[in-house]
Amino acid sequence: MARKSAGAQTADTLRNAVDRTVQATLGQAQFTRNRAQEVVDELAGTAGRVRGALDDLRPVSGEDVKSLSTRLDALEKRVAGLEKAKGKGKGKS
Repeated sequence: MARKSAGAQTADTLRNAVDRTVQATLGQAQFTRNRAQEVVDELAGTAGRVRGALDDLRPVSGEDVKSLSTRLDALEKRVAGLEKAKGKGKGKS
């Protein structure tokens, strides 16, 4: 078997060092990617909770007030009708 020259040995050593560096960097990149994904998932969950809280805190809209007013008017009419019917029933007894 032929011996490698000093230049070939240096090249092999350099190649091995570069290979180890690349492997270490790839491992670190995978870790960083996983951590970044975890952070994004946490942010998405937090954003959903914040959005829900803001919906709960939002001021009442004009449409909400109009809808409640319509429902209140309907209830007032029903109560007046029930009171009137109850008054007629008492008079007959």
